[in-house]
Amino acid sequence: MQPPTPEAVASLSEVVADPNRLFIAHACVRGLQEGRTRQGRPFLDLTLCDAGRVLAGKIWDDVPEALEAGRAIRRGQIVKVMFRAELYQGALQLSVRRIRPAQSGEAELAAILGEGHGPVADVLCKALVFDIETVPAGPRDALPEGVAKALDRFSAGDDAAAELARSLSPLLGRVVSLAFADGEAAPDEAAVTVLAVPPPGRSTDPGDYPPWLRPVDEPGLLRAFWVLAAQAEVVVSFNGRNFDVPFLLNRSLLHGVPARVDLLGNPYNLRPHLDLYRLLQPGRALGPAGLDVLCWALGLESPKGTLDGSQVAPTYARGDIEAIAAYNRGDVKATVGVYQRVRDTILRFRQDW
Repeated sequence: MQPPTPEAVASLSEVVADPNRLFIAHACVRGLQEGRTRQGRPFLDLTLCDAGRVLAGKIWDDVPEALEAGRAIRRGQIVKVMFRAELYQGALQLSVRRIRPAQSGEAELAAILGEGHGPVADVLCKALVFDIETVPAGPRDALPEGVAKALDRFSAGDDAAAELARSLSPLLGRVVSLAFADGEAAPDEAAVTVLAVPPPGRSTDPGDYPPWLRPVDEPGLLRAFWVLAAQAEVVVSFNGRNFDVPFLLNRSLLHGVPARVDLLGNPYNLRPHLDLYRLLQPGRALGPAGLDVLCWALGLESPKGTLDGSQVAPTYARGDIEAIAAYNRGDVKATVGVYQRVRDTILRFRQDW
């Protein structure tokens, strides 16, 4: 009996369970781990993804050439794979028969990494350390009557509390700055990049801003974030489980942007999302526990300068996106310092790290 002719598919979304068919596709290797069965047989566990789907795969020792080639693959690499698709415990799993790195120009990166890869293709991170800044989405008097009344009840009629609530609610606010860096870079090389949404009337030309600031609109910022998160081995935040990630998730929902990584799963897992605040304060905070307090205690440079969170919205209203981006950068630089100290003194001794 002749083996089936491999079928090339444009996306993993086209793959269906059928052990009698061979598929060929391009994908990104999000996860890669070697293991052995109880009988001692070696295998490779893979997580393969493109812009539309994430699938688990395995390479068994019955295809030694593929097993050897898989061992040379690195996480985050774009590959060309030939596989069968089967159901395992009710979920689709790929049995990889051949694998190799994709050649230059062979795969369309937008189809693999997602539409948002362009602004961040040159700054993908192994350990993505990030922070966001938010402002009200529009004028308060533009809110529908029912929404305005709900806001008044929530803020107990306090105008200052209402403005803060509009900045902190993903349904009433928006993201205007996302700063990030690779936490695995050496301390003096941990460059911080900022994706920022210019206020109305400001230029969208990158040449009009510092080289570390990349102007985008909010949907572009969200798409880029999920590309960064999908490519990182771990996403690191400070209190991101309570604020940053839920805010990004809700804004992604409103803009129809796919949230490609689950960053709110089991809170006890260190990956894919390591929330440093939750790690160090797992229950009730034992006194003041903000990032500035932690940095002071650790002897790190404080991220707090002339700007604070309450001043972000009025600063944005004045059109000074550079000041907000610089403030955002300071928080990420400080979080990188905390992450590296925690990594080296706590995480390295944990079996789940």
